[in-house]
Amino acid sequence: MTGEGQGSSAPYDVVVLGEVLLEVGTEQPFGHGVPAQLQVSGDALNVAASAAAAGARVGLVSVLTDDELGDAILARVAALGVGTALLRRRRGQQGMYLVHGDPEGEREFAYARSGSVGSSLAVDDLDAAVLAAAGAVVTSGITCAISASAARAVRTAAQQASRFVYDPNFRPRLATAPEAAAVLAELAPSAALVTPSHPAETSALLGVGTALEAGRRLRALGAGAVAVTCGARGVQLVAEAGEVWVDAVPAPAVVDQTGAGDAFVGTLTARLVLGDDLATATRLAVAASSLVVGGRGGTGLVPTLAQTREHAGLSAR
Repeated sequence: MTGEGQGSSAPYDVVVLGEVLLEVGTEQPFGHGVPAQLQVSGDALNVAASAAAAGARVGLVSVLTDDELGDAILARVAALGVGTALLRRRRGQQGMYLVHGDPEGEREFAYARSGSVGSSLAVDDLDAAVLAAAGAVVTSGITCAISASAARAVRTAAQQASRFVYDPNFRPRLATAPEAAAVLAELAPSAALVTPSHPAETSALLGVGTALEAGRRLRALGAGAVAVTCGARGVQLVAEAGEVWVDAVPAPAVVDQTGAGDAFVGTLTARLVLGDDLATATRLAVAASSLVVGGRGGTGLVPTLAQTREHAGLSAR
């Protein structure tokens, strides 16, 4: 069953592929009777929401359930300013996760996504013309790992996109390090931008000790540009134009770190498509990610472009 339509009347700035998840967040360790807040998240939606907030026209390619829960998720996607025309609706189980965040923003996760309707994403769910016309197509290692059909969809999208952006987003619960490393090596030559995190991800997938080495390794594999995120320190950029370090922007408050990396990817991609140079787009992206941690949940706080510019200390164009 298809969702809200096969295509769209105008090209998207950014198209994101992946799974939308129901988020059940608690402020106490998991247990019977613990109060929880229901939200909608997942890395693909977090990226899409941040790209839309950064000024891009965004479409989301994902599969939702064809029931009342799917209706509620669809409404949330639209409320975040993300286009719903590329969504598909099928009978199945909605993927979800529980997250407990402590006052320092650290998190504990428990997932229920095996066999989810979102993991049924497949090549047939893609619109080749839409992907080719988009300013950028974004996906992650999570999407590659949730099912074989989703991995095939990612590989197809990488070939059809005019600008392909890949976030390794390594999750040991979904794939082994060698599996994720092999996918990264395969997709890097097709990627205009790769956004690994350092040090855990770069060590596990690339076997390097520094962010600069990681960027150079991915460039050698064929990536057009690399933005290696280094947590609260900043971002190492490695591109044809040179190697540049961008300092992080301190977070005004840290409530929950869920979605911070996704906000970086979504904002960075949107601003590149909309004409910012790599360093400026990165500065905005680190500012957006440091604001996101002040909210609870993956889409609990999505800053506007004006808020992000002010936080970054950059005036509007």
